Amino acid sequence: MHIADLAVIVCYLIFITWFGARFKDKNASVKNYFLGGRGAPWWAIAFSIVSAETSTLTVIGTPSISFGGNFTFLQLILGYLLGRIVISLLFLPHYFRGEMYTAYELMGRRFGPHIRKFTAGVFLLLRSLAEGVRVFAVSIVISIVLGSNEILSIAVIVCLTLFYTFEGGMTAVIWTDVVQMFLYVGGALASFFLILQMIPGGWPHAAAMGEAAHKFQLFDFHFAFTAAFFQNKYSFWSGLLGGCFLTTASHGTEQLLVQRLLSARNLRESRLALFSSWVVVFFQFGLFLFIGVLLFVYDHDSGQAPPKILDRAYPEFVWNHLPVGLAGLVIAAILAAAMSNLSAALNALSSTTIMDFFRPIWPQTPEVRLLELARWSTVGWGVILFSVGLAARHWGSVLETGLTIASVLYGALLGVFLLGVLTKRPGEWAAIAGMSAGFIATLALRTHVAYTWYVLIGSLTTLLVGYVASFVLPKTLQNLKAGT
Repeated sequence: MHIADLAVIVCYLIFITWFGARFKDKNASVKNYFLGGRGAPWWAIAFSIVSAETSTLTVIGTPSISFGGNFTFLQLILGYLLGRIVISLLFLPHYFRGEMYTAYELMGRRFGPHIRKFTAGVFLLLRSLAEGVRVFAVSIVISIVLGSNEILSIAVIVCLTLFYTFEGGMTAVIWTDVVQMFLYVGGALASFFLILQMIPGGWPHAAAMGEAAHKFQLFDFHFAFTAAFFQNKYSFWSGLLGGCFLTTASHGTEQLLVQRLLSARNLRESRLALFSSWVVVFFQFGLFLFIGVLLFVYDHDSGQAPPKILDRAYPEFVWNHLPVGLAGLVIAAILAAAMSNLSAALNALSSTTIMDFFRPIWPQTPEVRLLELARWSTVGWGVILFSVGLAARHWGSVLETGLTIASVLYGALLGVFLLGVLTKRPGEWAAIAGMSAGFIATLALRTHVAYTWYVLIGSLTTLLVGYVASFVLPKTLQNLKAGT
């Protein structure tokens, strides 16, 4: 890599670490450390939500979808909007009754301490696995581009992100997310216009070729009760329903994103941040899909064979064709997406550990001591994610397995939240029975349906079995809670 590109990357790493660490003095309490003192404006939270749900896999993976297919992926984004409506109406009013630090406090209030720990434990497992794999994924890109060792790449990413998250807490997470989101979207826009300039005939030619190859097909309304229908990942029905349930689970029950919604000044601004983030997400995915089409046209016109692994189409173009300086900017953008995810995960994992496991056991712990524990919990999770990233080097195709497990966990997690806010009869042990059934049902059917159906299957099974179990289990067991 050219020295100028390396200089851009190094400058970015130094700047973002310094910028995040500047918020240290704002963390005089646990509320400030985990919720930013509920002082961030709604638009910053919206950008932070987008950054948190965007990973390196999104940046390099979305162009490959349209490169090898079309725009039907955007049907899933329509489901994301429907999911946000559900969250706004069902979950957010509950989250803003009283002062909550985590999503799982709501389950503790509704059912009891066992479910609170059960759901919090599911999140810790889900997020540590997913984030560790993401760290490894970006280390591959960095090690190829910079010629560095993968272990060193993982260590650099984790240590720098850990430093400013340890110092600045949630305030640092939100504001660094804003900077990083503008960086990776800016890098994508620069790539888009550069590729367009390299295509003879410009946009009219690219549009004509894309149209001829059916790249711009957006909707697939085919409906039938057949195995092929349920194995189609991007039909209108799987996209709308699957995207709705996936977003309701990730944004409504997972601490990674709920923590941002809880950081808003009030319910109105939380809703505004949630819906504004969808507009940005739609633009972002649309941009990356257009980049995929341009790459398809460029390769076709230049006579290049498509890469064997389509996910390499975008990064390979960046490495080989972007001018000096701009290539470093785009690499820094990929780093930005990774560090944004990682900082969000570290703070969310720490908040769940302290507020859902430590504080209920030792409720009289002084605020100063809690804040100290929160910081060192962040360090502990940094070590764990570094270890998962190292282990992922030997997992091979386990990434798909990890994503499947995440969907299985999401279904049961969303199901028990729906059980809690939509019904009054089921107790704690009925809810546990429902979650267990949700896990089993999704595992049993996962080889027969596309992943976009997993969350729907798991959540509906959890909801149904949990409610039925409330009629079967003895009432004394229904109302049994720890210590009563």
